[in-house]
Amino acid sequence: MRQQQRSIETRNRILESAQARFAEHGYDATGVAELCEAAGISKGAFYHHFPSKQAVFLALLNRWMGQLDEGFQVARSDARDVSHAIDRMAELIQPILQQGQEHLPLLFEFWLQARREPAVWAAAIEPYRRYQVYFADLIRQGITEGSLKPVDPELAAQALVSLAVGLLLQGVLDRERPDWARVAQASVHIYLQGLQTK
Repeated sequence: MRQQQRSIETRNRILESAQARFAEHGYDATGVAELCEAAGISKGAFYHHFPSKQAVFLALLNRWMGQLDEGFQVARSDARDVSHAIDRMAELIQPILQQGQEHLPLLFEFWLQARREPAVWAAAIEPYRRYQVYFADLIRQGITEGSLKPVDPELAAQALVSLAVGLLLQGVLDRERPDWARVAQASVHIYLQGLQTK
């Protein structure tokens, strides 16, 4: 049991160190040796947990997406209808932007690597496609329950995902503007006003 706990702690230390190194120095400029040094582990310990630097990179993406998924589940679980659920999901923008100083520079690195490496491209594009399907299904539910107007669910979902990604990028790139979370929430409200039946 104690060995399992140490293994979990080592894996988490690798991920935390890698997140910081990739965001600060970039994926290409960071090798396994630098990751091991930053995490305070041997190469043997590194390869015990991850088969490659790319595997660490993808694990970071999956971990962040998992956190977003959990937030969406909570927002949906106690919402009175789909319109209210999407509105509540917009409230997640504030913590996402707060985490963005760490995560979004890494996301830029994912996009750069996705142009070069098919495995990274497949992992990077998957969340966008999954979220488009998720929101299309959610919008269909809203149309069925009557809280949303009858629209093309796929197009409405694509617009929502595009809006979210654009707002996140602006929030990270324009750090001098302190109210991006408010702007993001207001933008989602405007989007919803075009969809809501009431």
